[in-house]
Amino acid sequence: MQVAISVPQLEREMLEMPQADAPVVHRFGPGIYIREVTLRAGTIAIGHAQRFEHTNLMLIGAVAMLDPDTAAVRVLRAPLFFVGKPGRKIGYVLEETVWQNIYATEERDIDRLEEMFLDKSTGWAEHDAQARALEAVLLADAREDFLRVVTAAGFTPETVRAQSEATHDLIPIPPMYEGAVTVRESAIEGRGVFASAPIAEGAVIGPARWYGMRTPIGRYTNHHPNPNAMFHVDHMGNVWAVALRPIRGCVGGDAGEEITVDYRQVLALHGLWPPTQGAQAA
Repeated sequence: MQVAISVPQLEREMLEMPQADAPVVHRFGPGIYIREVTLRAGTIAIGHAQRFEHTNLMLIGAVAMLDPDTAAVRVLRAPLFFVGKPGRKIGYVLEETVWQNIYATEERDIDRLEEMFLDKSTGWAEHDAQARALEAVLLADAREDFLRVVTAAGFTPETVRAQSEATHDLIPIPPMYEGAVTVRESAIEGRGVFASAPIAEGAVIGPARWYGMRTPIGRYTNHHPNPNAMFHVDHMGNVWAVALRPIRGCVGGDAGEEITVDYRQVLALHGLWPPTQGAQAA
Protein backbone atom coordinates (compact mmCIF):
# COMPACT_ATOMS: atom_id res chain seq x y z
CA MET A 1 0.00 0.00 0.00
CA GLN A 2 1.37 3.38 -1.01
CA VAL A 3 1.10 6.27 1.46
CA ALA A 4 1.98 9.66 0.01
CA ILE A 5 3.63 12.18 2.35
CA SER A 6 3.02 15.93 2.03
CA VAL A 7 6.54 17.30 1.97
CA PRO A 8 5.46 20.98 2.11
CA GLN A 9 3.35 20.32 5.20
CA LEU A 10 6.12 18.31 6.84
CA GLU A 11 8.58 21.10 6.09
CA ARG A 12 6.31 23.79 7.57
CA GLU A 13 5.88 21.81 10.78
CA MET A 14 9.61 21.12 11.07
CA LEU A 15 10.47 24.79 10.55
CA GLU A 16 8.53 25.55 13.75
CA MET A 17 10.85 23.24 15.69
CA PRO A 18 14.39 23.93 17.00
CA GLN A 19 16.80 23.66 14.08
CA ALA A 20 19.92 21.47 14.03
CA ASP A 21 23.44 22.56 13.15
CA ALA A 22 24.13 21.82 9.49
CA PRO A 23 27.56 23.30 8.68
CA VAL A 24 28.16 23.96 4.98
CA VAL A 25 31.56 24.28 3.31
CA HIS A 26 31.77 25.67 -0.23
CA ARG A 27 34.61 24.30 -2.36
CA PHE A 28 35.58 25.45 -5.83
CA GLY A 29 37.84 24.20 -8.59
CA PRO A 30 38.17 24.81 -12.34
CA GLY A 31 34.60 24.46 -13.65
CA ILE A 32 33.30 22.83 -10.45
CA TYR A 33 31.37 23.78 -7.31
CA ILE A 34 31.09 21.40 -4.35
CA ARG A 35 28.50 22.12 -1.67
CA GLU A 36 29.48 20.03 1.37
CA VAL A 37 27.10 19.67 4.33
CA THR A 38 27.69 17.87 7.63
CA LEU A 39 24.56 16.26 9.11
CA ARG A 40 24.51 15.29 12.78
CA ALA A 41 23.31 11.84 13.85
CA GLY A 42 19.74 11.79 15.11
CA THR A 43 18.44 14.62 12.93
CA ILE A 44 15.81 14.63 10.21
CA ALA A 45 16.92 16.51 7.10
CA ILE A 46 14.76 17.85 4.27
CA GLY A 47 16.78 19.24 1.41
CA HIS A 48 15.80 22.00 -0.97
CA ALA A 49 14.56 20.65 -4.30
CA GLN A 50 17.33 20.10 -6.83
CA ARG A 51 16.53 21.56 -10.25
CA PHE A 52 18.70 19.18 -12.27
CA GLU A 53 20.48 15.84 -12.16
CA HIS A 54 23.65 16.26 -10.13
CA THR A 55 26.52 14.28 -8.68
CA ASN A 56 26.30 13.16 -5.04
CA LEU A 57 29.17 11.91 -2.91
CA MET A 58 28.77 10.61 0.65
CA LEU A 59 32.18 10.72 2.31
CA ILE A 60 31.16 9.29 5.69
CA GLY A 61 27.98 8.32 7.49
CA ALA A 62 24.64 6.62 7.00
CA VAL A 63 21.21 8.07 6.21
CA ALA A 64 17.78 6.38 6.04
CA MET A 65 16.23 7.98 2.96
CA LEU A 66 12.46 8.30 2.65
CA ASP A 67 10.57 8.20 -0.64
CA PRO A 68 7.73 10.72 -0.07
CA ASP A 69 5.54 9.11 -2.76
CA THR A 70 5.60 5.57 -1.38
CA ALA A 71 6.91 6.02 2.20
CA ALA A 72 9.52 3.37 1.34
CA VAL A 73 12.82 3.66 3.23
CA ARG A 74 16.31 2.67 2.09
CA VAL A 75 19.56 3.13 3.94
CA LEU A 76 22.50 4.80 2.17
CA ARG A 77 25.96 4.17 3.62
CA ALA A 78 29.24 5.86 2.80
CA PRO A 79 31.38 5.75 0.83
CA LEU A 80 28.83 6.20 -1.90
CA PHE A 81 28.78 7.93 -5.29
CA PHE A 82 25.62 8.40 -7.35
CA VAL A 83 23.81 10.75 -9.72
CA GLY A 84 20.78 12.29 -8.04
CA LYS A 85 17.56 13.10 -9.87
CA PRO A 86 15.74 16.43 -9.70
CA GLY A 87 13.55 16.78 -6.61
CA ARG A 88 13.88 16.71 -2.82
CA LYS A 89 15.67 14.37 -0.44
CA ILE A 90 14.29 13.48 3.00
CA GLY A 91 16.34 11.43 5.43
CA TYR A 92 16.93 10.43 9.03
CA VAL A 93 20.65 10.66 9.83
CA LEU A 94 21.77 7.40 11.45
CA GLU A 95 25.46 8.31 11.71
CA GLU A 96 27.17 11.69 11.31
CA THR A 97 27.28 12.23 7.56
CA VAL A 98 29.33 14.41 5.25
CA TRP A 99 27.46 14.79 1.97
CA GLN A 100 28.66 16.60 -1.13
CA ASN A 101 26.56 17.90 -4.02
CA ILE A 102 28.82 18.49 -7.02
CA TYR A 103 27.91 20.85 -9.87
CA ALA A 104 29.59 21.84 -13.14
CA THR A 105 29.82 25.65 -13.18
CA GLU A 106 32.25 28.55 -13.12
CA GLU A 107 29.94 30.64 -10.92
CA ARG A 108 31.16 31.43 -7.37
CA ASP A 109 28.47 33.72 -5.98
CA ILE A 110 26.54 31.60 -3.45
CA ASP A 111 23.20 33.38 -3.94
CA ARG A 112 23.42 32.88 -7.71
CA LEU A 113 24.46 29.26 -7.28
CA GLU A 114 21.43 28.57 -5.11
CA GLU A 115 19.16 30.24 -7.67
CA MET A 116 20.72 28.15 -10.44
CA PHE A 117 20.58 24.74 -8.78
CA LEU A 118 18.03 24.84 -5.94
CA ASP A 119 14.29 25.41 -5.94
CA LYS A 120 13.33 26.67 -2.49
CA SER A 121 9.75 26.13 -1.39
CA THR A 122 7.16 28.78 -0.55
CA GLY A 123 7.16 27.57 3.07
CA TRP A 124 10.90 28.03 3.36
CA ALA A 125 10.77 31.46 1.68
CA GLU A 126 8.10 32.66 4.12
CA HIS A 127 10.03 31.33 7.12
CA ASP A 128 13.26 32.93 5.90
CA ALA A 129 11.55 36.29 5.24
CA GLN A 130 10.09 36.34 8.75
CA ALA A 131 13.46 35.51 10.31
CA ARG A 132 15.18 38.26 8.30
CA ALA A 133 12.53 40.83 9.23
CA LEU A 134 12.92 40.02 12.92
CA GLU A 135 16.70 40.16 12.65
CA ALA A 136 16.51 43.57 10.95
CA VAL A 137 14.53 44.92 13.91
CA LEU A 138 16.97 43.46 16.43
CA LEU A 139 19.92 45.00 14.59
CA ALA A 140 18.57 48.56 14.59
CA ASP A 141 21.08 49.51 17.31
CA ALA A 142 23.97 48.33 15.11
CA ARG A 143 22.81 50.56 12.24
CA GLU A 144 22.42 53.55 14.57
CA ASP A 145 25.85 52.98 16.10
CA PHE A 146 27.37 52.80 12.62
CA LEU A 147 26.06 56.30 11.93
CA ARG A 148 27.53 57.58 15.19
CA VAL A 149 30.94 56.10 14.41
CA VAL A 150 31.29 57.32 10.83
CA THR A 151 29.99 60.79 11.72
CA ALA A 152 32.41 61.11 14.64
CA ALA A 153 35.27 60.02 12.37
CA GLY A 154 34.41 62.74 9.84
CA PHE A 155 32.84 60.51 7.17
CA THR A 156 29.33 60.08 5.81
CA PRO A 157 27.44 56.85 5.06
CA GLU A 158 27.71 57.78 1.38
CA THR A 159 31.51 57.98 1.42
CA VAL A 160 31.73 54.66 3.27
CA ARG A 161 29.38 53.04 0.75
CA ALA A 162 31.34 54.47 -2.18
CA GLN A 163 34.54 52.98 -0.80
CA SER A 164 32.82 49.62 -0.38
CA GLU A 165 31.51 49.70 -3.95
CA ALA A 166 34.91 50.54 -5.47
CA THR A 167 36.31 47.51 -7.31
CA HIS A 168 39.77 48.60 -8.48
CA ASP A 169 41.57 46.92 -5.56
CA LEU A 170 39.40 43.83 -5.09
CA ILE A 171 40.61 40.23 -5.18
CA PRO A 172 38.84 36.97 -4.26
CA ILE A 173 39.27 35.41 -0.82
CA PRO A 174 42.32 33.10 -1.06
CA PRO A 175 41.11 29.48 -1.58
CA MET A 176 42.37 28.23 1.81
CA TYR A 177 39.95 30.62 3.57
CA GLU A 178 36.90 30.80 1.31
CA GLY A 179 35.20 27.49 2.16
CA ALA A 180 33.38 28.47 5.36
CA VAL A 181 32.75 32.13 4.50
CA THR A 182 30.05 33.48 2.19
CA VAL A 183 28.82 36.90 1.11
CA ARG A 184 25.05 37.20 1.42
CA GLU A 185 22.31 39.79 1.90
CA SER A 186 22.68 41.36 5.37
CA ALA A 187 20.03 42.53 7.84
CA ILE A 188 22.50 45.20 8.98
CA GLU A 189 23.38 46.86 5.67
CA GLY A 190 23.59 45.73 2.05
CA ARG A 191 25.64 42.57 1.85
CA GLY A 192 27.62 41.01 4.67
CA VAL A 193 30.07 38.21 5.41
CA PHE A 194 28.62 35.04 6.95
CA ALA A 195 30.08 31.92 8.55
CA SER A 196 28.50 28.91 6.86
CA ALA A 197 30.51 26.55 9.10
CA PRO A 198 31.45 27.12 12.78
CA ILE A 199 34.50 29.26 13.56
CA ALA A 200 36.28 28.80 16.89
CA GLU A 201 37.22 31.65 19.22
CA GLY A 202 40.64 32.99 18.25
CA ALA A 203 40.56 31.38 14.80
CA VAL A 204 41.73 33.31 11.75
CA ILE A 205 38.66 33.81 9.55
CA GLY A 206 40.61 35.10 6.56
CA PRO A 207 42.37 38.14 5.14
CA ALA A 208 40.51 41.45 4.78
CA ARG A 209 43.48 43.03 2.99
CA TRP A 210 46.03 40.82 1.26
CA TYR A 211 49.27 42.27 -0.11
CA GLY A 212 47.67 45.67 -0.63
CA MET A 213 44.43 44.35 -2.13
CA ARG A 214 40.98 44.07 -0.54
CA THR A 215 39.11 40.79 -0.29
CA PRO A 216 35.32 40.40 0.16
CA ILE A 217 36.00 40.13 3.91
CA GLY A 218 37.46 43.63 3.82
CA ARG A 219 34.74 44.90 1.52
CA TYR A 220 31.59 43.49 3.09
CA THR A 221 32.20 42.96 6.84
CA ASN A 222 29.59 45.09 8.62
CA HIS A 223 29.79 47.08 11.86
CA HIS A 224 28.41 45.98 15.22
CA PRO A 225 29.04 47.59 18.62
CA ASN A 226 29.32 44.09 20.14
CA PRO A 227 31.19 42.30 17.34
CA ASN A 228 32.15 38.64 17.03
CA ALA A 229 35.44 39.43 15.23
CA MET A 230 38.23 41.99 15.00
CA PHE A 231 40.83 43.02 12.42
CA HIS A 232 44.52 42.44 13.08
CA VAL A 233 47.47 43.83 11.09
CA ASP A 234 50.51 41.56 10.71
CA HIS A 235 54.14 42.64 10.25
CA MET A 236 53.71 42.67 6.46
CA GLY A 237 50.71 44.99 6.54
CA ASN A 238 48.14 42.31 5.75
CA VAL A 239 44.85 42.71 7.65
CA TRP A 240 43.25 39.57 9.12
CA ALA A 241 39.78 38.94 10.52
CA VAL A 242 40.03 36.99 13.79
CA ALA A 243 37.11 35.53 15.78
CA LEU A 244 36.58 37.10 19.22
CA ARG A 245 34.21 34.31 20.27
CA PRO A 246 32.73 31.16 18.74
CA ILE A 247 30.76 32.02 15.58
CA ARG A 248 28.02 29.60 14.54
CA GLY A 249 27.67 28.20 11.06
CA CYS A 250 24.52 27.24 9.17
CA VAL A 251 21.62 26.04 11.31
CA GLY A 252 18.57 24.51 9.68
CA GLY A 253 19.58 25.76 6.26
CA ASP A 254 20.07 29.44 7.12
CA ALA A 255 23.08 31.53 6.03
CA GLY A 256 24.93 31.17 9.33
CA GLU A 257 25.94 33.97 11.70
CA GLU A 258 27.04 37.25 10.18
CA ILE A 259 30.67 38.14 10.91
CA THR A 260 30.96 41.68 12.30
CA VAL A 261 33.65 44.04 13.59
CA ASP A 262 33.55 47.29 15.54
CA TYR A 263 34.52 50.03 13.08
CA ARG A 264 36.10 51.96 15.99
CA GLN A 265 38.70 49.21 16.24
CA VAL A 266 39.19 49.17 12.47
CA LEU A 267 39.63 52.95 12.32
CA ALA A 268 42.10 52.76 15.21
CA LEU A 269 44.31 50.44 13.14
CA HIS A 270 44.69 53.27 10.64
CA GLY A 271 45.17 56.01 13.23
CA LEU A 272 41.67 57.42 12.66
CA TRP A 273 40.23 56.67 16.10
CA PRO A 274 39.76 58.32 18.55
CA PRO A 275 38.55 61.15 16.32
CA THR A 276 40.78 64.18 15.82
CA GLN A 277 40.35 67.18 18.09
CA GLY A 278 37.10 68.98 17.48
CA ALA A 279 35.23 65.90 16.28
CA GLN A 280 32.42 64.49 18.38
CA ALA A 281 33.31 61.02 19.64
CA ALA A 282 30.64 58.34 19.82
